[in-house]
Amino acid sequence: MTIIKTKPALLVALALQQLTLPVLAQTNSSTPPVTRDTNSSQQLDTSPNLPAIEIVGQKNKNDYVPGVSNVGAKTAQALRDIPQTVNVINKELMDAQGATTLADALRNVPGITIGGAEGGQIGNNINLRGFTARTDIYMDGFRDRGQYYRDVFDLEQVEVLQGPSSMLFGRGSTGGVINQETKQAKLSNFTTISGTVGSNGQARTTLDENTQLSDTSAIRINMFAQDVQSSRDVMQNKDIGIAPTLRLGIGQPTEITLSALLQHNNDMPDYGVPSLNGQPVTASPSTFYGLASDHTTQDIAMLNSVIKHTFSDALVLRNQTQFNRYTTNAQETAAHALSTSNTTAGVITPPAFGNYNPATLWVELQSHDRNIVDTSIDNQTDLIAKFATGSVSHEMIIGAEFGHDTYNNQTLSRTGAGMPAGYVGFVSLANPSDITPANVTSTTGNLAQSTANTAGIYINDTISLNEQWKIITGVRRDRFDAQITNTVSLPAQAKQDSSFTSLREGVIYQPTEEQSYYLSYGTSFDPLLEQMTLTNGQQNLPPTTTRSYEMGAKWDLMNDKLSVSFAAFNQKQDNVYSLSNGEYQASGNWLIKGATLNVVGHITEKLQISSAYMHLDPKVIDTADGTAGSIPANTPKNTFNIWASYDINKTWQVGGGAFYMSQRFVADSGISSTLPQGNVDLVSVSSYTRWDATVAYHQPKYDIRLNLLNLTNKAYYDALIPSDGGRAVPGISRTAMLTGTYRF
Repeated sequence: MTIIKTKPALLVALALQQLTLPVLAQTNSSTPPVTRDTNSSQQLDTSPNLPAIEIVGQKNKNDYVPGVSNVGAKTAQALRDIPQTVNVINKELMDAQGATTLADALRNVPGITIGGAEGGQIGNNINLRGFTARTDIYMDGFRDRGQYYRDVFDLEQVEVLQGPSSMLFGRGSTGGVINQETKQAKLSNFTTISGTVGSNGQARTTLDENTQLSDTSAIRINMFAQDVQSSRDVMQNKDIGIAPTLRLGIGQPTEITLSALLQHNNDMPDYGVPSLNGQPVTASPSTFYGLASDHTTQDIAMLNSVIKHTFSDALVLRNQTQFNRYTTNAQETAAHALSTSNTTAGVITPPAFGNYNPATLWVELQSHDRNIVDTSIDNQTDLIAKFATGSVSHEMIIGAEFGHDTYNNQTLSRTGAGMPAGYVGFVSLANPSDITPANVTSTTGNLAQSTANTAGIYINDTISLNEQWKIITGVRRDRFDAQITNTVSLPAQAKQDSSFTSLREGVIYQPTEEQSYYLSYGTSFDPLLEQMTLTNGQQNLPPTTTRSYEMGAKWDLMNDKLSVSFAAFNQKQDNVYSLSNGEYQASGNWLIKGATLNVVGHITEKLQISSAYMHLDPKVIDTADGTAGSIPANTPKNTFNIWASYDINKTWQVGGGAFYMSQRFVADSGISSTLPQGNVDLVSVSSYTRWDATVAYHQPKYDIRLNLLNLTNKAYYDALIPSDGGRAVPGISRTAMLTGTYRF
């Protein structure tokens, strides 16, 4: 592990350079002087703005320990200086596990669960600590709220900041935020190409090419293409993407970064399997309840610019602008209900409880078709200042953020002969057909159009009282104005104006460089139109608000080669909406208490692990809808993951691990027509443990890796879908993937 000895005020800047300039920079007489570690391939720029530094030790190859994180304070910081739980999944760990999607990478974060497509929402629907984080996904610090399936081909690492964080990120962030850090252009020349084939018909290739254009500029282009099948019948995804990044003025007072993500997805949607008597029911984990003509076609365009001017070591001004446009054309068919016959007369009103023979049941299919155009433009300005007041030092960030969002969702409805509007037909539960029935007609449904404007100002100060004590204090004021119109659905028109002041407070005690102990407090708020959609009856309700208390400890052991952290937290959400006497009320509360333990790094020089555990005690309290005391949906009490790799020698590496999740309940499974469909703990999926393994052969110019996923062929359910009595999406069966990577 590399250790840098320099002035405390420069630790952040130097750590960031460690992360973003890990390859040998080409130099000539006009380039800034470089200090080089003779035991490492890393070089650090020591331009006139930075003093000379001393390098001690060596960074391990394929190290799972992250250097710094940008998610905790909008600048690069060591994890020990962030008074919240932070999980970082870097590229080395993702490569070792054969991760290709954001969902794959997030399996390493305890407390995260996956939700299925529902309510007009598709793409990565993620729950964190029991709260939805669908609009709390970021890319390089900017909100990436589009409804699409994210790949990791352009990611250096994924950072998860757990706990309410509206002071840093504005609306949302109830359970935390997920930040995707992209690969940056560097002052060097290299090309990496990889290809993967899988036992389920997977074919994938990636390209990472970096070119130094001058002494102070470089361009980097990442690309991927894949044709992926899975162990689920009919399922197939065909995706392609490119992510160029241009950096100008590297190492100079003014640096400009221009980047983009252009991605096209042509995927098959999977709405999972229905439930019977409180459990998912299906002929086999591979059985697909949908039509072969289903598709989710998406185009993503994200354009980003960053201008950073360094006045001095103590003063930096940064301005970022990002424009996003997401378009979706979806024809999706879902298992809506079970039936005793292939007519509507036999439909079992959800939830399906009774003495039924699954072999004789039918599945009623419902269409979920829509065309979505989602755009956003955001601008953020930060002034980062380091100064002292007497013996007390400060690192202060003062910022402002402005944004404008638009969202258009045109629904369509397919109807089969003799079926109610929007229902396609029936298929056998035991032997479903994926052929589209004859005489299906399509009609145009509701057009929802939403707009929103965001304005926020904030200030955050990291106060170092002395070498042992730090105080983190921050405040932010947000205003979120949104409106929606519907052509068919209600409300025909609604408008919401929300203002909120968010706080963040923390105390850190660091008796030595290896130890860090903290107490923190944070808040968040969630306006009803945050996701640009609204259920009738909720338009006049206030935002939900959340406050969290957390205490924890972080240790850097074995000469910084092993990172251990522990935290306990108490999180309460107020103004949770419930339905009482036919009206929505902001009368409910959720209380989630928990604890988490994380261990990442080297046990020995050859053996390293990445492991995390979280225990949650979730509960619905003080509700008027009869659900008090129940457990929030898709919130397991225990999650655990461990991954270990062992270097047999310089050439061969073996590894493996397990992912465990305890029982989860599925929401929206009401027990009678007189009670709302809410968290009533009737439909659940069982706990599971999935085992994976890998073996790799390393050479200076190339690597060959074999990944084996779900070694024991465990039948488990991955994503949960709350509606229609509760549905669940089966996870993959045993899968082998062979990846070859070549560097030149």
